[in-house]
Amino acid sequence: MNELIAFCGLDCQECDAYIATANNDDALREKTAKAWSELYNSPIKPDDINCEGCRCDGVKLIYCEKYCEIRQCARKRAMSTCGDCKELDSCQKVAAIIEHNPDALKKLKACAIVQVQT
Repeated sequence: MNELIAFCGLDCQECDAYIATANNDDALREKTAKAWSELYNSPIKPDDINCEGCRCDGVKLIYCEKYCEIRQCARKRAMSTCGDCKELDSCQKVAAIIEHNPDALKKLKACAIVQVQT
């Protein structure tokens, strides 16, 4: 299974924080910090834009590391992703992600299939 699929089904490889970290791209860190500061009405500095992936070892965005309820839940339940959870179809937290990114559900279901086959 692709370790860069987050617990919620988002693809870390598509995240600007992951891309900036993987490429050590300070210009992208600055651009992302500015955009996210405006989007979330919160001060985010370029130094905050470092992440090696939600489910991978290594540095994470502070939100993902400390505040993401989806990540906390999946880790508490020792799930590879939310695709392994029997409550996926009724989970409101994951539903909010899927509403804005329908591919996340497809990726979660694909991850769950891979887990069953291995």
